[in-house]
Amino acid sequence: MTPDVNTVASLLGTIATGGLAAWAARSAKRTTRQESRDDFLAVTEQQGKAILRLEARVQRQETEAEKQRERISDQDEAIGWLLHRVRSLVSHIKKAGLEPPPAEPMSERARLYIHHIDV
Repeated sequence: MTPDVNTVASLLGTIATGGLAAWAARSAKRTTRQESRDDFLAVTEQQGKAILRLEARVQRQETEAEKQRERISDQDEAIGWLLHRVRSLVSHIKKAGLEPPPAEPMSERARLYIHHIDV
């Protein structure tokens, strides 16, 4: 009984298919290097998201700081106007021959800002 040609061809095809399947399975296996690369990519992606959040936070803080600088500038202007108004009223009272009421003591915190705002 000699093997039939079709049987031999079928057997060789099965062996070849099995070998190729084993090779494909071996190739599909993840290596330590691939896992490390994937971990690096995941960490890099997380860091990228964190950086974007920080940039948005810094932008909000810069916007708020600009608003505060503007408000302080407006308050500085208002204090200057008030000082000018008080001095002009004191001058008017003195020209009328009267004596203005004595000023109340100034706090140290106020003195830091009022001594240099000379209008």
